[in-house]
Order: sequence, then structure tokens, then C-alpha cells
Amino acid sequence: MTNSSKAGNYRWFVCGLLFFATTINYIDRQIIGFLKPTLEVEFNWTESDYARIVMIFSACYALGFLVFGNFIDRLGSKIGYAVSVVVWSIAAMLHAAAKTTFGFAAFRGLLGISEAGNFPAAVKVIAEWFPQKERGLATGIFNSGTSIGPIIAPILIPWLLGAFGWKEAFVITGALGFIWLVLWWIYYEVPAKQKRLSQAEYDLIHAGQPPVETQGAAEKKIKWSQLLGLRQTWVFIVGKLLTDPIWWFFLFWLPSYFASTFDLDLKKPSMHLAVVYSLTTFGSIAGGYLSSSLIKRGWPALKARKTVLFIVAVVVLSILLIRFATDIWTVVILISIAAAAHQAWSTNILTVVSDIIPKNSVSSVVGIGGMAGSLGSTIFPLLVGSLLDHYKAIGNIGAGYNILFTICGLAYFVAWGIIQLLTSKMKPVEEVLKEK
Repeated sequence: MTNSSKAGNYRWFVCGLLFFATTINYIDRQIIGFLKPTLEVEFNWTESDYARIVMIFSACYALGFLVFGNFIDRLGSKIGYAVSVVVWSIAAMLHAAAKTTFGFAAFRGLLGISEAGNFPAAVKVIAEWFPQKERGLATGIFNSGTSIGPIIAPILIPWLLGAFGWKEAFVITGALGFIWLVLWWIYYEVPAKQKRLSQAEYDLIHAGQPPVETQGAAEKKIKWSQLLGLRQTWVFIVGKLLTDPIWWFFLFWLPSYFASTFDLDLKKPSMHLAVVYSLTTFGSIAGGYLSSSLIKRGWPALKARKTVLFIVAVVVLSILLIRFATDIWTVVILISIAAAAHQAWSTNILTVVSDIIPKNSVSSVVGIGGMAGSLGSTIFPLLVGSLLDHYKAIGNIGAGYNILFTICGLAYFVAWGIIQLLTSKMKPVEEVLKEK
């Protein structure tokens, strides 16, 4: 067996590229949450108008998952990822050219379609570059970009807004993707073509897996109709459909929640939001580390992932206590715990795909499940917007948020229960395909 400490660490450099891309992805999508008060004045938005714009982004994001999942499996991770980043960076910058709400929403939709390529590409890269025992930690590291982006945003975006204006904020943050693209194109290639990779590290990456030339039918791209007939695919669909809307709620409404409930000034850098998203970074990495640690101790991969998912479902219940809190820092702590737990969930549900789906179909399954999660995230803002408008009209918007926090707290237990049922008698993909 190859010693991982002596084999080399180029795979972790690749993981770093995924982390930075994911960080930029989340800065570009979350900027709207911090510019919301300014844009409400600029475009005369109501809460329902804002909800519909979030819904358009979510719907297009869902479509983008389906498009890019298949696109990346066909053309490979290097080209597929690059195309996604180019288009989303251009879309992010185009927000500055919007003159009407319709135009703004159109650019938001283009951003949604193109940003969806990030996760199908990143999970495919993890499957290509990491042995199973390291995938949880590697996924946790790159997925922590979904937390680091929101940590940077409360500091960077208010400063850009104050120093330059909302249009310049979109242009500057959108341009970050092109810096990443240069590094990706120079330094990334699949392991079989990467000249910077040592033979020892190559052997470590492929330890316990069939040789590339003998992987056979299991490594041929599986048709969508076949993927939808697999319990493995539905494990990921359920895991995303019921929990992605919660994370999007945290991203798009937490700034507004703190502003309306605790009079937080969003035109100034926010330590409260920075703390929330800082702790989610811990959740992402810790969740991946825990499942990887259990696998190294001899646990079956799926059992390790599901155990962490159950722990997450218990921890998220802390958010139900917010209705009893009156101090902003108490609320920050409770939301931080729930949001960190979500990131641990996200890391493990993404890693499950690379555990139970053949490599050449990983992006397609991530695309299908990501589309399901985005559809849920498309519908949920309608409830959020109408609920908050109703309670704002009667002068008790806090009650609306309490209802939403209750939904957030229970969603993970429901998802875990369904996943447990799906995996109780699940057969390996190869066996199911032979039977058909």
C-alpha cells in the first residue's frame, strides 16, 4: 500500500483550486443579499419581488445542473468547469448593466444556469483525484468555499458598495472568476494526463480501484433513464431536494433577517454574519473529516456517511430555539450551529455520490440531484416571500421567521429517514444494470 505522506500532495493542490472556485461562486451569488436594501430602493422591490428574483435564479440553477451535469461528463472536468466559470463571471458582471427589474432578473437567470456547473465538475474532480478514504475530507475542504464566500461577502461587499457603488461591486466580484480560470487552465489536468503527478501519488489515487483499462461497463456513462431507476440516484435527489432550500434561505434572507429584527446596518461590514459563515466552514470540513475517519477505521463508506447525516439532523434542531432568544449574539450562535451542521450534511451527501456511482456518471447524478435541490429552492422562496410580506403587514415579521426556522429544523430528519429507507436494500449499480 502506498504511504500517503510520501506519495506527494498534488491532489490537495487540485482540491485547493476547487475550493477557490467554490468561494468565488458563492461571493457572486450572495452579493444580492447584501445589496438588497440598496437594490430595493433602486428598483422599487417588495419582499415578493425579491423572492421572485431568487426564484428565477433557483429555477435557472436547476436547469443549469441538468445541462452542465451531462456536459461535464461528456467533455470532461477541465473544459466543462472552465466553460461554467467563464459564463457565470460574465453574467455576474452584467448585473451592473441592468436598467429594469426584468433585466436584472434575466442576468440573474444566466448566472444561475452557469453557476450550476460548479458542483458537478468539482465532485467529478474529487472522484478522479482522490481515493475513497480521502474523499470526505477533500469534499469538505472544497465545499467550505460555500462558507468562506459568505464570510468574505459581509466584509467585501459593503466596502465595495460604500467606496464605489452597487454596479462596481458586481463588476469587481464578477471579474474574480477570470483570475481563477488562468490557474485552472495552466495547472489542471486529469491524473492520467497530469505530468506534475508522481507515479506514487497516481498509485495512491487509484488504490483499491480497477485499472483504468479494465474498468469495463461500470465506467461507461450510464443513460439518464437508467440513472433515474437507481436507488443511488434517489439518495442524492432526496438529500438535496429537502435541504438545499434551507441553505439558500440562510444565504439570501439572513442579512435581511438581522436587519429587520435587530436593526443591523447592512451598509457596514457585519461581524455577526461573518461569525455565522465562519462556523459553517468548520462544519463542512469537520463533517468530511468525521466520515473519512470512520472509513479509515474500517466502517463501510455508506454507513459512515449516513451516521454523520443522522448526527447533523439532530444538531440542526438547535435552530428551533431561536423563537425564545432575544439577544442578537444568542441568535447568531444558534443559526451558526444549524448552518454548520448543514454544511456537514452537504459535504457528506456530495461525497456519497462518488462512493456509490461510477466515475463517468458522477457529474450526471450530481446534475440530477442538484436540479432537484434547486427546484425545491425555487418553490421555497415563494413561501418565504408571501409569509414575510403577510407578517410584515401586521407588524410581526419575527413570527414569520420563526415559522421558517421551524421548517428548517425539521427538514433534515425527514430527509435522513427517506435516505435510510432507500439504502436498506440497495444493490450495487453494476448488479442492478446487469439485471436490466
